[in-house]
Amino acid sequence: MPAKSAARPAKLIRTGAQVIRHLRTFQTHPPTPPTPDRSSSRYSTIHVHIGARLHSMEGYLVSIVIFTAIFAIFGLGLNLQWGFTGLLNFGHVAFMAIGAYATVLLAEVGVPLWIAAIVGMILAALLGLLIGASTLRLREDYLAIVTIGVSEMIRLIALNEEWLTEGSFGLQGFALPLEDFDPPAIVRFGMIAILTAILGLGGWQLWRNLRQRLKSIPSSSLIRSSLLVLGYLVSLGLILSVFMTVMRSLNQANLLPPWAASLVLVVGLGAIAWFYNWLARQMTKRFSAEAGAWSGAIALLTTTAITLTGLWVFGYLVSALYTYRSPTKTGLMFISIVLTAIVYWSLERLVRSPWGRVLKAIREDEQVAKALGKNVFWYKLQSLMLGGMLAGLAGALYAWQLTTVYPDNFMPLVTFNAWTIVVLGGAGSNAGTLLGAAIYWAYQNGSRFILEDIVPLTDAQQGAFRIMLIGLLLMVLMMWRPQGILGKKEELTLGR
Repeated sequence: MPAKSAARPAKLIRTGAQVIRHLRTFQTHPPTPPTPDRSSSRYSTIHVHIGARLHSMEGYLVSIVIFTAIFAIFGLGLNLQWGFTGLLNFGHVAFMAIGAYATVLLAEVGVPLWIAAIVGMILAALLGLLIGASTLRLREDYLAIVTIGVSEMIRLIALNEEWLTEGSFGLQGFALPLEDFDPPAIVRFGMIAILTAILGLGGWQLWRNLRQRLKSIPSSSLIRSSLLVLGYLVSLGLILSVFMTVMRSLNQANLLPPWAASLVLVVGLGAIAWFYNWLARQMTKRFSAEAGAWSGAIALLTTTAITLTGLWVFGYLVSALYTYRSPTKTGLMFISIVLTAIVYWSLERLVRSPWGRVLKAIREDEQVAKALGKNVFWYKLQSLMLGGMLAGLAGALYAWQLTTVYPDNFMPLVTFNAWTIVVLGGAGSNAGTLLGAAIYWAYQNGSRFILEDIVPLTDAQQGAFRIMLIGLLLMVLMMWRPQGILGKKEELTLGR
């Protein structure tokens, strides 16, 4: 026993020495951590980045589609007044302001949103009744003067009557449609089916009209003209790309002051527009025998471009409805598209009815309509009220999209945006108004990013510059196709 007890401390000492040696070895040479799988980490980062970009693009396109649908309805009301009836309305934004403020104020006191929107539309129509009753028996000039005056009067009332409209602070935090709506999968698929049906019918009608237009054109002439027009457009795109690249390089190198860069940009774009307008005239003269084939080729390429762009946007809209990440914006997008389709279909039926033919007769010569026993004043009043009611509906959607309502949202510039849309698409063409709204908002959002790299201007200056550029484009359009893209030359009302 004494030998065993004397050996135990020695064994403990040896064990302790081994532990200390192992600890020192660990501190000097720590174990190598497991090597992460760099390839999987890199791929996951790429997937996250791509997902974020797609989500951002999805929300951006949803917002653009909402604005396009709102201004399509707004423009359809103006097109009914001007394109079909010949009423010169320079204060169309007044009806939008009435619809927006009435909808929001009624919703704040507990009125259901759909009832508030209907009341806003009725009030906007009553404003048309008041304006028309006092001016439609006079000359057209007086209607233009009164409407633009009424629009400014309503805006100033909204700015100063703070007890009702909160003045310049604006109305905020009001209820929005479908903001708490969380649809189950079956409802989302139903919404996707409705969206597909609307856009599918629109595409079918577009190609059906194109087929009727191309029916009388020989295939060989159509193919030859299409290749020439395609070459014309491709060369124009290449020249614009080179010009924009040069301007971007000048901007990055700070070789020109902002005013000089803006001047060079305007002069360069004007020169390119003049040259290609001249080239189009020369080509038209040389191939005058194939004028129908030229117009058919332009229609074919335009329809193809619209279809491809529509399919691209449609994919993002379907994704937005399926995921339903932003209930307010996604729901408003669906509502706006459905309402635009209903308004368009209803107006198409109206303008092709006997009532619509009377409006066209009044637009051409109201004395002839009077001689046929038609009450011209009553028909004009109906057109002004119905157009104002559509603007009131657009005002409700506009307020829901902005989520705030300020008096400055209804400046006279909004009216002239609608005029740009109608003139661009073609007065007297409802389909042209839809196309004009899409082109206008594509230009508004696309040019914003392009000009940032080309011209060193502030945000406010870029906004004014974009307006100047679209004015230049409208001038070129008036020289090349005064009736608008889808308008009919025999029904041209601008300039009469």
